[in-house]
Amino acid sequence: MKEFWRAVKFTLFSASAGLIQIGSFTLMNELLKWPYWVCYLTALVLSVLWNFTLNRRFTFQSAANVPIAMAKVAAYYAVFTPLSTLLGNWLVGACGWNEYLATILNMLLNFSTEFLFQRFVVFGKSIDTAKRAKKAE
Repeated sequence: MKEFWRAVKFTLFSASAGLIQIGSFTLMNELLKWPYWVCYLTALVLSVLWNFTLNRRFTFQSAANVPIAMAKVAAYYAVFTPLSTLLGNWLVGACGWNEYLATILNMLLNFSTEFLFQRFVVFGKSIDTAKRAKKAE
């Protein structure tokens, strides 16, 4: 049951990060008229910082070293970001997809793969090690 609630929390925090991502993407895309990839990358970075902070503290309740955990997340995004940026840019530029549809597709891919990566790689050995988690036991 604990893992079910962990997945629910991750989903809710990811939804809030998604709002940050789509909101900032919209501002840059509509008001600044920046190229797709600039809007996408900037919005992605903002949402990643938000999502990592909340999930580390509340979902995984990890006392792991923050710089090491962030380095692991950076490694994930070192792979995910170029691939998703190329995919989105290709879908928008070459295939004529709507910018928002391409962004939402990338967000869904990010959601599913990031949960698994954070659960098993970033916080796998440090889940529920924060003082907050120990008090709840």
